Amino acid sequence: MVVLTKARLRDYYLLLRLDKPIGILLLMWPTLWGLWMAAEGLPPPHVLLIFVAGVVLMRSAGCAINDYADRDIDLHVERTRNRPLTSGRITDKEALWLAAALAIVALLITLPLGWSVILMSIPAAFLAGSYPFTKRFFPMPQAYLGIAFGFSIPMAFVAVQGSVPLHAWLVFLANVSWTVAYDTEYALVDKPDDLKLNIKTSAITLGKYDVAGIVMCYAVSLLIWAWVASSQAYGPFFWLAWVCAVGIAVYHFTLIRNRDRARCFKAFLHNNWLGAVLFAGLVLEFL
Repeated sequence: MVVLTKARLRDYYLLLRLDKPIGILLLMWPTLWGLWMAAEGLPPPHVLLIFVAGVVLMRSAGCAINDYADRDIDLHVERTRNRPLTSGRITDKEALWLAAALAIVALLITLPLGWSVILMSIPAAFLAGSYPFTKRFFPMPQAYLGIAFGFSIPMAFVAVQGSVPLHAWLVFLANVSWTVAYDTEYALVDKPDDLKLNIKTSAITLGKYDVAGIVMCYAVSLLIWAWVASSQAYGPFFWLAWVCAVGIAVYHFTLIRNRDRARCFKAFLHNNWLGAVLFAGLVLEFL
């Protein structure tokens, strides 16, 4: 029987990475993009609340599954060896039960949105749960993560409009490319350890072209956004936000160009502002 002491609750809090909200934010921005674009402004309050809660629940469940999948690997990585599951403060069963409970709650809260959204939430949960295992065999797991993180975009359109138009799928692709960019920056931080452990990451797959690959992914993402903005006749407020996003991407290049691990991690964290500025542009566009 598990006794919920203050220390154990603290370990659950750390397992779910609630002390590091960057993951929630990087998943939240594409969700909010989709909701605002689908509703052409503020979405229905209950839809917004359900999606925001779903982001927090699924990201937390994903962290638990990730630590379970990587529990042996994390022992050999300096940054992760003291995580609650890796260090033995939480058991494997606890992590799995916690992940399952969070995923079930995330599924249940979609019930008011109808069967179309419920059915879409099933592959979304599968993508989130299976992503940690792709690092064993898939050379670009960051692309898989981008699909998982972007799935909320078509879900948002189905929840609000009942269908997914072409420009929504384009934004989905833009998010995949952006995710590859920022998660490759993150992978550069662990690259020396991952090479020793034979872990697959885009930073390793791209080799000496890792920085060039990141820059290309930023460019593809922002060019897709420009295409969407032109096709939807967005006004100057969004284009100003887009120019700011380009400036942020250029700033990230200055951080990562020498592959310094601390500066690469800083660039990864700073992607919160790129997502935020594009969302601000959409909010202003639809006011």
